[in-house]
This record gives sequence, structure tokens and C-alpha cells, in this order.
Amino acid sequence: MASRTRRHGPAAPARGGSPRRRLPMRLLLPMLLLVALVAMLMLRGYVHSEILADHRIQPEAATDKVPEKILDGGPVIDTRSGRATSLKVPNHHLVLTFDDGPDPTWTPKVLDVLKKHHAHAVFFVTGTMTSRYPDLVKRMVDEGHEVGLHTFNHPDLSYQSKSRIDWELSQNQLALAGAAGIRSSLFRPPYSSFADAMDDKSWPVTEYIGTKGYLTVVNNTDSEDWQKPGVDKIIKNATPRGGKGAIVLMHDSGGDRHQTVQALDKFLPEMQHKGYEFDNLTEALDAPSALTKVTGADLWKGKAWIFLVQASDDITGVMVVALAVVGATVIGRFVLMLLLSGAHARRVRRKGFRWGPPVTEPVSVLVPAYNEAKCIENTVRSLMASEHPIEVIVIDDGSSDGTARIVEAMGLPNVRVVRQLNAGKPAALNRGLANARYDIIVMMDGDTVFEPATVRELVQPFGDPKVGAVAGNAKVGNRDSLIGAWQHIEYVMGFNLDRRMYDILRCMPTIPGAVGAFRRSALERVGGMSDDTLAEDTDVTMAMHRDGWRVVYAENARAWTEAPETVQQLWSQRYRWSYGTMQAIWKHRKAIVERGPSGRFGRVGLPFVSLFMVVAPLLAPLIDIFLLYGVVFGPTQKTILAWLGVLAIQAVCAAYAFRLDRERMTHLISLPLQQILYRQLMYVVLLQSWITALTGGRLRWQKLRRTGVVETPGGPVPTQRTRSSDRRPVA
Repeated sequence: MASRTRRHGPAAPARGGSPRRRLPMRLLLPMLLLVALVAMLMLRGYVHSEILADHRIQPEAATDKVPEKILDGGPVIDTRSGRATSLKVPNHHLVLTFDDGPDPTWTPKVLDVLKKHHAHAVFFVTGTMTSRYPDLVKRMVDEGHEVGLHTFNHPDLSYQSKSRIDWELSQNQLALAGAAGIRSSLFRPPYSSFADAMDDKSWPVTEYIGTKGYLTVVNNTDSEDWQKPGVDKIIKNATPRGGKGAIVLMHDSGGDRHQTVQALDKFLPEMQHKGYEFDNLTEALDAPSALTKVTGADLWKGKAWIFLVQASDDITGVMVVALAVVGATVIGRFVLMLLLSGAHARRVRRKGFRWGPPVTEPVSVLVPAYNEAKCIENTVRSLMASEHPIEVIVIDDGSSDGTARIVEAMGLPNVRVVRQLNAGKPAALNRGLANARYDIIVMMDGDTVFEPATVRELVQPFGDPKVGAVAGNAKVGNRDSLIGAWQHIEYVMGFNLDRRMYDILRCMPTIPGAVGAFRRSALERVGGMSDDTLAEDTDVTMAMHRDGWRVVYAENARAWTEAPETVQQLWSQRYRWSYGTMQAIWKHRKAIVERGPSGRFGRVGLPFVSLFMVVAPLLAPLIDIFLLYGVVFGPTQKTILAWLGVLAIQAVCAAYAFRLDRERMTHLISLPLQQILYRQLMYVVLLQSWITALTGGRLRWQKLRRTGVVETPGGPVPTQRTRSSDRRPVA
């Protein structure tokens, strides 16, 4: 597409002097959306113990600082008053405790067994699992069980600072408040065992926990169900000797717990028959309940936390599905491009291939020009070297830099200048069409140069009377810079390989403004060039399809165009391209339900263009977000290997495209960097275009700054690089 503009007066300055700069909503919204997605992903990673998790386990240490009465005492340790005491469960009372839950599979089954046998228990839950499955915690409380804290991320607290311990406790309480509207004063340290296992590293933590108002609950009977020793062994391990009371350690999470559930169903009635009672801890100790209700701001903060966690899980789940769809779409597109572009090359290159009778009659070349003083002379002189008979019509669209005078001063035969007030590119092309003498119309940009054979190659497909338009092979002329090299890869791989595929499918979406040809009668039947959209070339191409014309690709009709040389210019150009393409798709949406010759484009072309050019690129950043997440938080090696695999597929496609276009492979060196940097810019541009469309924003044409550096291959390179003024799009 060309980069042209209607002229507009300068923006009025704000009162008091210089205009205030505000971040446009179309920029602010993509940034906020990206930040929100990353925040949700980080929250999910935190809740799933992928971020900030510490899985180190402290080795055993000396017990010099641990009081003897604690080492020899019961499994309930109270340091709340500053003095260490311990408590034991009375005889014939069993307190079943379940660690690491709640688990969506096993916790409900454990609760069902407890309810069946009218037993109570204590569940020491982690904040991560509580946040993810709040309904199960609420069920525990509703059914009369006690709930205790088991930290948020399950770290060994002897490794942690006091601030991290406070954080683990407060986050665990926040999750409890959101899930069941409660606070708990019961705490079990991760990786804890019996009281006599306390050492000089865990004891200071227990003392500190007591200052925060918590009872520390360890155990004195371990079922060892985590080892899955069998149902009978679990029951044997969980049975105390001589009718003594006990706190029994079991698990309702952390893996397959079917043995635990089966053991419970046998253990509970057996022990009840022996006179044991299964109580909450405070019931067994005849103490006030450890659970208190949360109200006011603390309750709402908890509910907000649960809502955000649930939202992050839901959104991430959708992102994962979208990632799978995007991955399948991208790989499918690559495979389709390779197969169909190869088929196209074989078809048009086979010996004796002809579109029809040779086209030798003269053609009209239209060159719309607005402030192209830097480029217009190179453009016109390249046309004068054409191997095909042509007339050249330069339509000066209200230029203020003497573009028309430069062309007139050249004094070349068969070159005419038509002047008009600035009205935009579609109006300029229609003006040129009205002044053209011949039945085949070639259109190009004022910053583009043709090779001598370009026009001849471009018009040969018109030997087929069904062909209404032909797309040429646009090349980046200023490919020596990094941005230019990236666009060169994009043009060869993303545009021309696509056009081969679309040619085979007979649903070419765009005739490039830099090099395209039209049958005059076909143009007139669709009403000429329209200014309904900012992508007039895509608009007219879709109109051609709907009118029943065939649109094809001529690979040897090469044109060399000047691509944007700065990020700002590139942003402006691609923003308009993306927005204009969306406008064209919307304008021609009825083609989907049309019958006859236009039905193929509606059923195949329009969905393909919408999917590959609008929807898939919009979702493709998910690949990079998950890539970054995987590199930082793991699994790093697998993530990098996956990314290298995708890059390898892209490199194969790019190399094949370069081979088909007979391009040197050296520019592919910058492909990895293009995928990291350039592609991200295109994503944000497309997202910005989406938001502009959805919010009803309006985008106008812009004029990119030209340098006039592009010549036909082998031609001299101008030394002058003065830039003309730039007009930016206004929404």
C-alpha cells in the first residue's frame, strides 16, 4: 500500500502555549491489556507455586536450644504467652489431620467418608490450594471440621525470613477469609514431624509463630499414607497403642490418595467400635474453637483475592486453548504455504506455460504522487526503460514540493502530468483512469521503481480473459538497514509466499499498491478505486473477486519500493494497513453468503484473510508471553527448545521463500532477532488497530518521509538523504 495523505491544518495548541501531550486511548488500551494479561499469568504462577516457591528442605540439626519439655511433650505446642508448653490429646480421642489440600479429586472423597461415619477432622490447607478450590474449604467448615494453616506456598520456614513467614501466614489467612469467611489459629509447619523432631532451626520458627497468636500442631502418629504402603499398613500405622489419644497425620492432596480414602472407610468404624471418638482438635482438648468469623474489609479483601485467582485460572485456561489454536493455525498455515507455493512455482515455471496469447498492446501506467520530489524522477526514468510499450500518467495530488514540475522538466515522451487538488490516492487513481488511453491499467507508487521487464511480466496474465487483476512482486529496495532487512524478510516470506498460496486457492486478498495491474473494464464494473477504506488496494481486490474476476500473481513482475526506515514510520504505515484491512473485510462481509463466482472468495478467501491476517496475529503474542514465562520460571530448557523448534519451522519457510524468489540467504541472519523484536511491534500495531475499530476511532492517511534511495538493481544510489515533512495519522 502506498503512504499518502490528505492535507490537514495544524492542530490547535492548548490554551496557555504548547499543546499538551496525552497518550492516545488506542495506545493506552493495548498497554493496559498487555499488563493485565501478564499480571494474570504471574498471579496464576504464584498460586500454582511456580513463582516465589522455595522447595528446599532443611537437614536435621542439633536440639540444644529446644526445651526438653517440648521434645518429650505432646504434639500441640503453645508459645503464645512467651512460655513454651505442650499438650496431648486425651485417651480414646483421635484427631485426624489432613495436609496439603484441598484437592479437587481426593478431598471430596475424604469428606464423604468422614460424613458417612460422623467423624470430624482438621484440614491443614495451603493458601495456593485454598485459593484455587475455595468451595472445598467452605464445605469443610460447613460440615463441622476445623481448618488450619499450612502456609501459602509450602516452603520450609526455617529457611525463610520473618517477613516471608508473615507473608506466608497472611496470604494463607487471606485465602481462608475469601473461601469460607474465617480465620484460624491452628498452624502446622510444612515438612514437620513429631515434637521430638524439633531442632535448633525449626524451634525459633515455632517460637515466632506463637508470638503471632498460633498454636503449632505437629503429630504423634504418622499413617505414612504418602508412601502408598497399602490399606492395611495405613490402618496399622494410624492406630495408637493402648487406647491412647493421638493426632494422626494423613494427606488429602499431593498425589493419588485412593489408599487413604479406602483406609479411612475401614479405620473409622473399627476405631469407633473400640470406643474412640474422632474430634476436631479444640473439641478433643475441650478448648474454644480455633476458627473465628471474618467480617468487614478483611472479608471483602479475601473475596476479591479468590475472585482474582479464579479469574487468572480461567483467563489462563482460555489463553492455553488459544495458544493451542494459534500454534495449530500457524503450523497449518506454514504447511499450506509450503505445499501451495511450491505448486504455484511448478505451474508457472513449467516449460510451455502460458496464460494465453501474448499481451503486446500498450498499457497505461498510473503514478499517483503527493510530495514525491525525492523519488519521482527515479520512478519515471525506470518506466522509460520498460520493454513493453506504455504511456505514463503522473497524477500530482496537490503536491507542495514541486513534484509535477520535476516530471514536466524531464521532457520525456509518453509521460503526462495531471494535476488535481489534494484529494487522496483513490481519487488520484480514478483521475488517472479517466485520462488513460489503454485497456490495461498498471498502478504503482511514486516511491517505487520498475525493472525493464516488470510491465511486460505484469500484463501477460491478461491473456486469460477471466483475469481481472494481477499482483506483482514487491521488493524492499532499502534493505541494508536492520529495519529494512526485517521488512525484506516479511515481504519475501509473508507477502509473496502468501500470494502464491492465495493464487492457487483463487482468493488473492490484495493487489499491492506498489505494483499491480487491472483490466480497465473490470475496474469500471466495480466502480473504480474506492475511498471507503484506508486499504483501497485490498478493497478493490475483494470487489474484483465478488464481481467474478480472477486475480493472480506474477512472480517475475518485480518492483522495488522504499520501506519505512524508522520505527515511527513503520508503525504509522502498518497501523493504517491493519486498520484498512479490517475495514475492507467488514465492507465485503456479505461475500460469505453470496453464491456464484464470488462465493468462492466469500467461503475461502474472506475466512482465510480474517484468520491469518487479523485473528491469528492478534493471538500470536500468547506464544511470546508463555515463552518469556517459561524461560524465567521454568521449565526453561523445554521452553527454549520449543521456541527453537518454532523458529526452525519459520526458518525453513523463509529459506524456501527466498529460494523461490531467488534471493540471497544472507538477510535471514536477522530472522531470530526479527521474531523477538519486529514481530512484537506488529502485534501491538494490530491490537491498536482492533481497539481503534472497536471504539469507533477514525484513522486518516499519513505521509511517510522518503529519501529517494531506491533505484533499479545496478542503478546509481542518490547521495541526497534530506527528509521531507511527516504527517502522522490522527484518530
